[in-house]
Amino acid sequence: MSRQGMITQAQTRIRTDPFTDSYSLMGKELGRGKFAVVKKCQEKATGKEFAAKFLRKRRKGEDCRPDILHEVAVLEMAAPSPHVVDLHEVYETAAEIVLVLECADGGEIFHQCVAEQDEAFTEKDVIRLVRQILSGVSYLHRNNVVHLDLKPQNILLTCSSPLGDIRIVDFGLSRQVDAVQEVREILGTPEYVAPEILNYEPISTATDMWSIGVLTYVMLTGESPFLGDTKQETFLNISQVNVEYPPDVFEGISDLAIEFIQSLLIKNPRKRAQAEQCLQHPWLSPSPTLELSSPLLAESELVAGSEDSSPDEAQELVLVTSYTVRRPCRQPQETELAGGGKTFPALQEIAQELVC
Repeated sequence: MSRQGMITQAQTRIRTDPFTDSYSLMGKELGRGKFAVVKKCQEKATGKEFAAKFLRKRRKGEDCRPDILHEVAVLEMAAPSPHVVDLHEVYETAAEIVLVLECADGGEIFHQCVAEQDEAFTEKDVIRLVRQILSGVSYLHRNNVVHLDLKPQNILLTCSSPLGDIRIVDFGLSRQVDAVQEVREILGTPEYVAPEILNYEPISTATDMWSIGVLTYVMLTGESPFLGDTKQETFLNISQVNVEYPPDVFEGISDLAIEFIQSLLIKNPRKRAQAEQCLQHPWLSPSPTLELSSPLLAESELVAGSEDSSPDEAQELVLVTSYTVRRPCRQPQETELAGGGKTFPALQEIAQELVC
């Protein structure tokens, strides 16, 4: 993996004494990836619960210690943001580095995205959570860091019921960008990756904003806007911005929400709204009037200002796969539509592979 845009030094003291001297593993595995596992643990001195992320230092014969230290450095930088997971301590053994992280007991928002109607997010829920996501991402962007893997599996909740606050996690693919040196990487998750990634064009903060547009679409509808039957079909949909807003899928969802998504799903990165601009959008205002509709952006505007350069030649992409089940967003209040909520057929499952 290229190390363009990596932060090479971390300030956190790395402990080499045995992890189990200070922490007890609670037996509950919170997540597992190809090169990492996350387990719940308890600090013996305080009784506080944390999430311990065990990361292998060697992957496919390559020394990945610098990649892990980059993740540590990004978490250090993002510590002042209340919506980025907090780093508590770091341990190192001969084979692993252990990140002791804040434990977000509510789990991934992915579960609510694919939940049945009575357990799914309302639009009011999504407004609050997207505002928090933007706040965290805005902090990263002000410090010239892009996440590059924003998706429901990397947005955790402090509590699931009542609905808590969000924590952005997993900075293993993040990069530092600036105006001096271009960073070009093919990284991310197929459904959420931006067109410039597929076209091997420079990464910028706008790359994250595309992913937030896709993420918002999924949170509101339970559907993935660009997902095709194959990876290549998904990539083609993204490259051509083949996105639709069917009335039955968006039934009960405000026009302002659709306008917000459209301000991000624009092929030309320079025309996408930035995080601070998004926070000023009428849909995310403190008391949004969801009944007020705004005209949808013309399709020509969504692709204007960019050269059409779909990936005709097959490339080996360093990508992670996820899938989304089609479910409708739960409507606010107790309003029931005639005939009940319509359930959309499940999409073909694609095996999920996490890069940690």
